[in-house]
Amino acid sequence: MPAMTVPRRVGILTGGGDSPGLNAVIRAVTKSLILDRGAEVVGFVDGFAGMVEKQSRPLSLRDVSGILTLGGTILGTSNKANPFAYHLRGNADVSAEAVRYARDELRLDAVVAIGGDGTMSIAHRLQQAGIPMVGVPKTIDNDLMYTDRTFGFDTAVAIATEAIDRLHTTAQSHHRVMILETMGRYAGWIALYAGVAGGADVILIPEMEYDIEEVARVCRAREQGGQRYTLVCVAEGAKPIGGQHAIRQVVADSPDPLRLGGICGVLEQQLTQRLTSEVRRTMLGHVQRGGTPTHAFDRTLATAFGAYAAALVADGQYGRMVATQGGRLTSVAIADVANRQRLVSSDAPMVAAALAVGTSFGVKDVEFRFDGRTPSQLMT
Repeated sequence: MPAMTVPRRVGILTGGGDSPGLNAVIRAVTKSLILDRGAEVVGFVDGFAGMVEKQSRPLSLRDVSGILTLGGTILGTSNKANPFAYHLRGNADVSAEAVRYARDELRLDAVVAIGGDGTMSIAHRLQQAGIPMVGVPKTIDNDLMYTDRTFGFDTAVAIATEAIDRLHTTAQSHHRVMILETMGRYAGWIALYAGVAGGADVILIPEMEYDIEEVARVCRAREQGGQRYTLVCVAEGAKPIGGQHAIRQVVADSPDPLRLGGICGVLEQQLTQRLTSEVRRTMLGHVQRGGTPTHAFDRTLATAFGAYAAALVADGQYGRMVATQGGRLTSVAIADVANRQRLVSSDAPMVAAALAVGTSFGVKDVEFRFDGRTPSQLMT
């Protein structure tokens, strides 16, 4: 490890979509750098847009006091502010302006970027352009490579689980098939964990194309078996075998123009045609990413991530992203995370656990193995 350095001025920004725990990270980074290193901290307004538009503000201990439990981000964020293809200037490359402002005008020794795969991609390119960068993994989707968890995921799962719990009672009362759609883009982590936690009978995720006839078979089997209701938890990126994603909106000036959503409506129509039970749908949407972070897990994880990011800055460990692996904090190269997604794999322990308790993934005769063992062998 390089000799300890003393950072004088450090920037911080929140990029991409909002997520519970952002303010906890801002607080931890700022307090750690000020109290432990005597550094000045500068926050960029609205993510990378602040770097391009020269919008920043100093952060003091008073500025970050009392924000641990607040949702959102006190700095603001944007998912349309890539300085290498800046949408407000016709997708022009204005990265040189961003570098000059951060490095030459603000005289920052480093910038801490809090965000998901898109933010890490930009951070990697800015590192190459001359700004020392440290990344903090943020996304409710939990789909960043080389980290077991991202902050915000636990809160999203808790919200989705509570929704399933509430749908459970109305499903039982009215003998309905209730469909809950979660967020997650092309990764099924939220649907998987919330589905297991809420006792969903069917979990549909993007990593496994579903067979609508198999989903209907599960529902009919429950009807005929006397249970008379079924809970389906579906990720927004799920799609049928040979089918297409459900697209809610196309945003032309976004780095990710396709806005997924509406698969719960497709399922409602398909199952209504095949079942005697009444079918209803619920789409959670942005409820999952708003509000205060869960009382313990996301707050402590975000705080630990922020403190570790500050330590990476102090140690001169640039071009790195904070990560948690096997329950321990570590760091990985931002370059290895950029433009990549961590998807649910066939040997994920939670998949094996779901199958072992009889949960259907909408695919007939599917069998997942964990460490070379079947789910039933795993649980014995």
